[in-house]
Amino acid sequence: MSMTSFTVKSRLRNEMIDITHEVAQAVSQAGVQSGVCYLHVPHTTAAITINENADPDVRRDILSALARAFPQHGDYRHSEGNSDAHIKTSLVGSSVMVLIESGRLVLGTWQSIFFCEFDGPRTRKVHCKVMHS
Repeated sequence: MSMTSFTVKSRLRNEMIDITHEVAQAVSQAGVQSGVCYLHVPHTTAAITINENADPDVRRDILSALARAFPQHGDYRHSEGNSDAHIKTSLVGSSVMVLIESGRLVLGTWQSIFFCEFDGPRTRKVHCKVMHS
């Protein structure tokens, strides 16, 4: 069992960043052949998800739908101006789990792991815990 962390730098206020390569490297360095990779984002305005990466319009559509449902400037009482980011993060989630088999992440053909920035640009952290079964 090992835990590593890596940073993600966002460039936009709302952005989905493919971190599959970084996670695969962490799994490879851990040397686990069969197990589970837990990923956690320790931020209240950033999230993590698994979704399609074959068509970049999927990311755009997700971000667009979230922006329509939770606009940056809405009827919010939170005074920091980022209430929409807190809501988006709660809905998308702060952690995911990915199976590991034969030393590789078990993802579908079109799937990738995305860090979701909702209050950028910022430098963020992702924690990755790899456990063998």
